[in-house]
Amino acid sequence: MLLNERERTVLNYVVHDFIESATPVGSRYISKRHEDVLGLSSATIRNIMSDLEYNGYLDHPHTSAGRVPTDQGYRFYLDSLMHPEAISSGDQQTIREGLDAVRDMEDILRESSRLIGRISRQLCVVTSPHLSSGVFEKLELVPISAMRILVVISIKSGLVRTIMMEAGVDVNRNHLEELARRMNEKLGGLTLQEIRDTFVERMRDAQDEPSGLIRLFIESVDQLFLPARAEKLHVGGTEKLIEQPEFTNPREFRSVVELINNEEFIIHVLQKHEDPAAKTQVTVGAENQDEKLKPFSLVTATYNVGEISGSVGVIGPTRMQYNKMIPLVDYIARTISAMLSNAKVH
Repeated sequence: MLLNERERTVLNYVVHDFIESATPVGSRYISKRHEDVLGLSSATIRNIMSDLEYNGYLDHPHTSAGRVPTDQGYRFYLDSLMHPEAISSGDQQTIREGLDAVRDMEDILRESSRLIGRISRQLCVVTSPHLSSGVFEKLELVPISAMRILVVISIKSGLVRTIMMEAGVDVNRNHLEELARRMNEKLGGLTLQEIRDTFVERMRDAQDEPSGLIRLFIESVDQLFLPARAEKLHVGGTEKLIEQPEFTNPREFRSVVELINNEEFIIHVLQKHEDPAAKTQVTVGAENQDEKLKPFSLVTATYNVGEISGSVGVIGPTRMQYNKMIPLVDYIARTISAMLSNAKVH
């Protein structure tokens, strides 16, 4: 349904004022607060709000004379009324200083979730990149001591995975270089997932190699080329989210706690929203397919490192400052993409 200019303006103020106050918004409040802009009487605004309620954009809590936006109202606001607010120079500086202090990939992701949680006062979640879809470039075997070797796996996106292994035998550098050469010939161009699934078959003719290292690699294939559940979730802002007035009710508070403790579910939800080509995405309340997320809104963006990707998300009540959250999530996703170009995966 198309809204006329008055309806759009009143809806915009109801959404804005409800987000700010967390209390239902009445016509008198809007009339007085925005008198210089609107120039409408309280009675006129009340009629407009009644029409907006009839058409599904507002709701009327039975305990209050004011109105609140519905999910449909928030969606119209997001698509047609909202103006994104630039990230403040102070917040940008806080993010830069926080991330400049870390170098390891997981530390970058952990710090990102902490920073966004602090700035947004919502629950922030950041997933590790899905390395299983990364394309294998090369493997190096570096002797560390008589019986310990460092396995260095390079992925075409520029990420590097390092694993320390106990060889169990003394293997000289020349033999390690030969083994690495043979494996690189057989594994080049495959994804890490494909290597996990076919490593035994591809290295079958080398299983009797005298040092026993190929046999050790076969036994450790999951450790080397990532277990099926390699994705990690970094969470920040938990204490800020539960301070929101929506969750003072014990039942609603329990829904937050259950959500926070279900990492596997959150990872699954973020993966469904991943789209390297898409801009920041927002789902509001009932737009979320899973029942657990219907009390919440979800703002997500995908960060990319070559051909692999991960997610940044903010989860909060539908009464969320979308004009600030959307630019913030987009900014941090782009920052992570840039920083991980030189990061190493351990």
